Amino acid sequence: MSEPSVTAYPHLSNASLDTTICVQPVDEYGQTREGYISAERPLTIYLDKREILTLMTMGSQPELLVLGWLRNQNLITELAQLKAIQVDWETESVAVTTFQGVEGLDEKLGRKTVTTGCGQGTMFGNLMDRLDQLQLPAVTVQQSQLYDTLHALTEYNEIYRRAGAVHGCALCAGTDILSFVEDVGRHNAVDSIAGYMWLHGISGGDKLFYTTGRLTSEMVIKVAQMGVPVLLSRSGVTEMGLELAKKLGVILIARAKGRHFLVYNGVERVVFDAMPRRVEADA
Repeated sequence: MSEPSVTAYPHLSNASLDTTICVQPVDEYGQTREGYISAERPLTIYLDKREILTLMTMGSQPELLVLGWLRNQNLITELAQLKAIQVDWETESVAVTTFQGVEGLDEKLGRKTVTTGCGQGTMFGNLMDRLDQLQLPAVTVQQSQLYDTLHALTEYNEIYRRAGAVHGCALCAGTDILSFVEDVGRHNAVDSIAGYMWLHGISGGDKLFYTTGRLTSEMVIKVAQMGVPVLLSRSGVTEMGLELAKKLGVILIARAKGRHFLVYNGVERVVFDAMPRRVEADA
């Protein structure tokens, strides 16, 4: 078999599904109401006919989710390795086929870490050994830019407003929201964006990554692998997430709502150019 071209792209199915389901719950008065809940579906990954694991996802962008997951797990490092990613919802499975297999697959799959991601994420291989190879640009962030980005993001979170029970993640270039994904777990959303970046050749060095979820070790690792130096969340930070941000040089900003935020790492690279007026307590 001839070597695949370095410019080759895998053949992707187009198996997106509706992300919400109409239901009729009964309220505290015994009355039936119509509303929506977030879809949640199992999707089992088969890599060259070998079962790897099952993801729980809404199914909005399953091909990008699997593509980003493969990259973030370091199972696939070049697009040219992939022949196809085919999702079949009737069997609740996705068939990933490569041209020449995955070198060292048994060893990579033998080292598994269950993370603290919503619904529990799983990371394979010796991730910690690879972190020393990551180098992020030493960018600066303006406070005014953070506010502008947060304002631009208010137009998103559509599924959350309609049905709840989801996390959202976004890749931002200033106020331009390049990709916004909602899923049942933030690790799914970040993997979908990683797949989007990889497929379209988008670099992360001048981007900001936003998530509605906690900034855990998994989130910091995945965003750093995507080459994004700024991580912003409306939620909190875990101890290991902070330790890894310091090690990798990720600017870590959390509890970002309205005009409020907390810089946990990289404060020396944040320009405070739009500090809100302090509200003085009544005497």
